This record gives sequence, C-alpha cells and structure tokens, in this order.
Amino acid sequence: MRFFFLYMIFCLLLSCSTSERVPVNNPPPPPPPGGPLKTWLALGDSYTIGQGVDAADRFPTQTTNLLIQAGINMGTPDYIAATGWTSGVLTNQVQSQNPPQYDVVSLLIGVNDQYQTHDTTGYRLRFTGLLEKSIQQARGKKENVFVLSIPDYSVTPFAQYSDTTRIRQEIDWFNAINRQVTAQFQCAYLDITPSTREALYDRTLLASDGLHPSKIEYRKWAVRLLPLVQAVVR
Repeated sequence: MRFFFLYMIFCLLLSCSTSERVPVNNPPPPPPPGGPLKTWLALGDSYTIGQGVDAADRFPTQTTNLLIQAGINMGTPDYIAATGWTSGVLTNQVQSQNPPQYDVVSLLIGVNDQYQTHDTTGYRLRFTGLLEKSIQQARGKKENVFVLSIPDYSVTPFAQYSDTTRIRQEIDWFNAINRQVTAQFQCAYLDITPSTREALYDRTLLASDGLHPSKIEYRKWAVRLLPLVQAVVR
C-alpha cells in the first residue's frame, strides 16, 4: 500500500514536469528602436551622389546616420543621381527606373542646367515636374519632400578663370526658381548656397577636385536637415 502511494506521487510529479516542458507559442519580438524602418530616396546630380567624397560622406548618408543616433530606424538611402545630370536627364532617369515609394525624398538639381544650357524657362518646367514626382514618391506627403538649393561653384578653384560674377548671378536666378516652385507646393526648402560660398575663404569645405563640397560641408547640410527630417519620420 505504501509502495502504491509513493508510485502515484511519482507519476503526478512526472506529469507536472512534463507539462512544463510543452512548447508554447512565443509572442512576436518587439519592433526595433525607433519603429519601422524608414526609407530615403535622394534625387539629384554630383552634389547628391557626393562627387569627390566617400559614399559615407554624402549628405543624405550623413543625415541618415544622425537620425539613427537620434533613435530613428533609418535604412541606407537609395540614390538616383550622377555627376553631370541636368533636370532633364534626372527626369528621364526617374521615369525609366520607376522607383518604389519612400518615407523621405530629397531633391537637389539645377547646377548643370545653369552650366550647360542657361535655360531658366525650361528649368522651371522640368523642376516643377520633378517636384511633383518627388511628392508622389513620398506617398503623396509633401511635408516629406526636402529641396536643397544649388551650391555656388563660382567660389571654387574650378571657376577661377571664368566669369564668376555671371555664375553667381545665374545660380541666384536658378535658385529663385526652385525656391518659388517649392513654396508653391509647400515643401521644405533648405538654402545651403550661402554656406557653399564660404569655400572662398575656407578650402577645407571643398573636396580634392577643387569643385565639389567636402565631407565637412556636407556635414553642415546634414546637421541642418536633421531636425526637418526628424519631424516627419519620428
């Protein structure tokens, strides 16, 4: 009788131990810090692709790294940009590549329109089309589109034997257009042109090619972009 009693207790304990080892469905892991992954599409020319600097020093990438440090889950930016592109070439490239939609879209284009064609009327039409497309790519959210002004290369060694007064004036004309169009669409506009003119006295703001911004100049843009982008992706 005593043996039977002990045997029943042993079976009961074994049953409890076995039930504790039955696998259960674990809850899904929590989302990463900063919420869902945010995406960025950078449209432009050499100033966007970062001619003369490493990929990590491009202004969209530097801004992204600052956002990550601020606790926002940002992915690596995608680029549709290349040295020498005009607004017309960029328009064709965006149409042919047909990119998906993004959380953030930046647009910086026009220096080659000034350098190659001086066509302000055509630029207004093409820039307007690009800004409309940028808003579409940002899921229709105009507040998620960020336009940067055209840098002034008249202060660079590249332009030292050119008519720098004319270059500066024409850059101002093109920037007046992209600023007006951006205001009409109520998108954010970052005027980085005065900052680029500081390269006249500070050559550390230029890349080794003597024309394009250095990572130091791009960092200045990134610091200014940070709060603007952060406001829409946090």
